[in-house]
Amino acid sequence: MTVRQLRDRVPDTEKITINLGYVDLGRIDLLVQEGFYSNRTDFIRTAIRNQLTAHAEEVTRSIDRHMLELGLRDFSAAELEAVRDGGEKLHVKVVGLVRIAADVTPDLALQTIGSLTVLGALQASPEVKAALAARIK
Repeated sequence: MTVRQLRDRVPDTEKITINLGYVDLGRIDLLVQEGFYSNRTDFIRTAIRNQLTAHAEEVTRSIDRHMLELGLRDFSAAELEAVRDGGEKLHVKVVGLVRIAADVTPDLALQTIGSLTVLGALQASPEVKAALAARIK
């Protein structure tokens, strides 16, 4: 029996690590214990969303000012080949997630991506990331 993986599962979240003081952590645990939140992660996500909502206008103005794309930006080999064939270079600025397809070679990435600014996460092969390291801001 042969088992095939149909496609790679791409996580829709990024893991971060934070350090909290013992008193703050105790207060969070108390709120969890009292049933206000299901767990520490639920509290932290809620706090982050509340702050993002409170600053939504500032974030929107900053995105407009910096001419950033918001959300998910995928780059396929075919798209980058078209950019290369057109003699252009991309200067990518994204708030969210940039995914560079697995079939994009380091050479193709270097030929087509002049600079890459990602406020969020970049998903690409280790080789493409290494090739673009000097161009990632």
